[in-house]
Amino acid sequence: MKNSRLVYSTDQGRIKETSKTAVTTKGDGIVRLKRETKGRKGAGVILVEGLDLPEKELKALAKQLKQHCGTGGAIKNGIIEIQGDQRDKIAAFLEKAGHTVKIAGG
Repeated sequence: MKNSRLVYSTDQGRIKETSKTAVTTKGDGIVRLKRETKGRKGAGVILVEGLDLPEKELKALAKQLKQHCGTGGAIKNGIIEIQGDQRDKIAAFLEKAGHTVKIAGG
């Protein structure tokens, strides 16, 4: 088996291979609300996943959601966590803001 991939040329120097996958999207545009209790000693939180927003806008949205629900929360790895079972309030708030919302999980 012969490899004919050109990696160096005396005219150009090292030749970098271009990626075949140009643009990958982070999600499918649907915001998913999941209820999670694992590792939280029975206290449930709602995870808001699928928001493709910059860090600053994500923090602002998390603050608005916490104020709307009257509870605490955090942002971890681009996922907003809101304390308590507030799925209905969060879904209504996000739909009013123009997001497509899906309640996922139990």
